[in-house]
Amino acid sequence: MSFSNLGLSEKVQAAVAAAGYVSPTPIQQQAIPHVLARKDVLGIAQTGTGKTAAFVLPMLTMLEKGRARARMPRTLILEPTRELAAQVKEQFDKYGAGQKLNVALLIGGVSFGDQDLKLTRGVDVLIATPGRLLDHTERGGLLLTGVEMLIIDEADRMLDMGFIPDIERICKLVPFTRQTLFFTATMPTEIRRITETFLHNPEKVEVSKPASTAVTVTQSQVPCGREPHEKRETLRRLIRAATDLKNAIIFCNRKREVALLAKSLQRHGFSVGALHGDMDQTARTAALEAFRKGDLPILVASDVAARGLDIPEVSHVFNFDVPHHPDDYVHRIGRTGRAGRTGTAMTIVAPSDQKSMAAVEKLIGQAIPRAEADSAVDAELTAEPETERPARSRRAAPEGRHREPRRENREPRERKPRREPRSAPPAAPATHASFGSAPPARDTSSEAGDHSHLPAFLLRPVRARG
Repeated sequence: MSFSNLGLSEKVQAAVAAAGYVSPTPIQQQAIPHVLARKDVLGIAQTGTGKTAAFVLPMLTMLEKGRARARMPRTLILEPTRELAAQVKEQFDKYGAGQKLNVALLIGGVSFGDQDLKLTRGVDVLIATPGRLLDHTERGGLLLTGVEMLIIDEADRMLDMGFIPDIERICKLVPFTRQTLFFTATMPTEIRRITETFLHNPEKVEVSKPASTAVTVTQSQVPCGREPHEKRETLRRLIRAATDLKNAIIFCNRKREVALLAKSLQRHGFSVGALHGDMDQTARTAALEAFRKGDLPILVASDVAARGLDIPEVSHVFNFDVPHHPDDYVHRIGRTGRAGRTGTAMTIVAPSDQKSMAAVEKLIGQAIPRAEADSAVDAELTAEPETERPARSRRAAPEGRHREPRRENREPRERKPRREPRSAPPAAPATHASFGSAPPARDTSSEAGDHSHLPAFLLRPVRARG
């Protein structure tokens, strides 16, 4: 089947041909006719199968007629991250080059003034993240009453990131008669519940099992020790051993770990960039662009780079951390093996990661082959800077080594001679009493002797009673 059989306009078909595409992917074959028929669509397909073009191409065909009014967009596309929003805009710029459409991008990290100016001129396609979109509506600079089509892309990621309340608010701002499209790679229970509210008699388009992984990706898991420096050693060994590595994305669970790992790899001579949510938009865009151009062959990233980013020629994906949510594993390794190419995905598994790894294997319905770690690690690879090694307590003995008692390594102390036991003082007369016992009488016969060893209260004179 070719694109000419899907009902797309001649301008869109010409743009697709100019981009070098001949035949549509399965998700495009099934979804595009339903979108052109103005039906709600629930599209389920693994990442890298062309979901973006499945709604961009029919949307361009439908927008050829009509014109946008100021501050009232005709179509609205919601994306979970800034990078995904910018990527979708690039698709419109590529396929809609021959059409006079106004496309606006509303994301954080950009001034409100420039975005307000674009909205004032009229927008046919509005691509936004939920937070910035609601900021504009609350400021009174945007009306959604003219939206004819609502697209929620990467719907499962939207829910994972806590955007459910924002999406519900946005859906109340757009007309009830809108056309709604949901595109997702996984189908958790929450998605099923939300679609019953947002979609009206949707056409379900499913071209792969939910949470399935691409057959073009070779997967493996590599065991390592429990210490952080052992994970870093294993990662460096895997990178150096990959002879076919062109470029790679390394995923970490935490933003802080992204920065630490990137600095560690740089110290060992790797050309590395970092990408995580706490970076400002300029730095994020620069890192992603450098990786796409090949200036940075390795990108250490959080899950902000796991969803939908289209970098077709990523040869390797390394999971430095096993993801906490099994669905994220599917999206992470989906960054490689795209557009018919082959890819390699390796996951480093520490003893504490066994439970998370079992959840991943259960989700994807297959066992991930286990690659035994090479025990003969080169000394250069195992050497870590002192600043990266965990501080060791002065009192703690090295692991696996018995600590000898300290006194065995010292010269024996010279002992002081023991004093001879003192003889008991003579008994006092019966007429003397103190606290129920008779006090000792002062020995006047030894007045000239040395009594410095006696306590002072024994040398006090005692007066007889009566």
